[in-house]
Amino acid sequence: MGNVSIRCLSILGSTGSIGRNTLRVVDMFPERFSVKALAAKNNITLLSEQIVRFKPDLAVVYGKTEAAALKKRLPVGLKTEILHGPEGYHAAAVHEEADTVVSAMVGAAGLLPTLAAIAAGKHIALANKETLVMAGDLVMAQAKQCRVSVLPVDSEHSAIFQCLAGNRARDLKKILLTASGGPFRNRLHENFAAITPEDALSHPTWDMGKKITIDSATLMNKGLEVIEAKHLFAVDHHQIEVVVHPQSIIHSMVAYRDGSVIAQLGAPDMRGAIACALSWPERLPLDLPVPDFAEIGSLTFEKPDMEKFPCLALAYRACDTGGTLPCVLNAANEVAVDAFLNKWISFLQIPETIEYTINAHNVVQNPDIAAIMKADEWARLTAGDWIEKAAHKGGI
Repeated sequence: MGNVSIRCLSILGSTGSIGRNTLRVVDMFPERFSVKALAAKNNITLLSEQIVRFKPDLAVVYGKTEAAALKKRLPVGLKTEILHGPEGYHAAAVHEEADTVVSAMVGAAGLLPTLAAIAAGKHIALANKETLVMAGDLVMAQAKQCRVSVLPVDSEHSAIFQCLAGNRARDLKKILLTASGGPFRNRLHENFAAITPEDALSHPTWDMGKKITIDSATLMNKGLEVIEAKHLFAVDHHQIEVVVHPQSIIHSMVAYRDGSVIAQLGAPDMRGAIACALSWPERLPLDLPVPDFAEIGSLTFEKPDMEKFPCLALAYRACDTGGTLPCVLNAANEVAVDAFLNKWISFLQIPETIEYTINAHNVVQNPDIAAIMKADEWARLTAGDWIEKAAHKGGI
């Protein structure tokens, strides 16, 4: 292999699906990666195990109580510093010895730490799509100014990145963003009212956290990915077409102006996209299986049904309007998904909550970070008020 430099990582969201898989990659290649900081929310059981295994300089949790409990779980003599709250997440994002930050926190919470990491000159392995949904123009402009890379960890965006590699941007015709279709692709719309959180958490091909799994079921995840792709690859959203591909073998495709289409294929395992973001342009020997195409037999495709899954149409609308509307879309969705998981509203009321909130918003164009955070707060309050009224009327 020759001499290879060690990549020093700060992992924001280490106990989530992406964080756990990132540490699996680190475990496979200890000579390539060193973990300097780990940040989680409140899963102190798993975080304590990760700290003992990887011995980071710093570990962060959400609250003071969790921090105290975490300290009690750690062996005497372990030198990992334990912090909590926004200051702790900021410290993990700008850790002096980290050169790469894996941004894998769930939701809007990932935005400010990611911006701080970019300002500190860290390269970003981005799994937190909300960062670009909320503030894509600001984030990408700051990355360019600070001369740091933002490489995608989402399997679809990693696929697009790989399909674009070595080709000229001006030859691009469109991006074909694949979607599994989620667990309700074949369910009749008249039966959607009976969908429970347990139903929606049964994803057919991917193992993900609860929030992303619900987003996949509503197709909002794909809508957020459209907005993310617009910023990551500097394309117009009209150049991004969503294609439902239930087998999840083709992770995404890129079409060029000569009619050629390049696709990236592989087993549905997040380690592939994570390793690509951490080691590019090198490919690490992950020992993941090559799909058995003879066994698979056929790969199928269909158009998404935006009447059945209105969240995707709402995301395109927000992307088209721009300004603070994508941020509002994202915040309303986070509130609605949380309400659905808590059984305060029905599955059908998720898009209703989002549509009400974006309809009520006065869009600010070319917002700064203060305007974005204000819009995020407003959207959460507005969506929460709608949900409270819906629940009062009978909810689900």
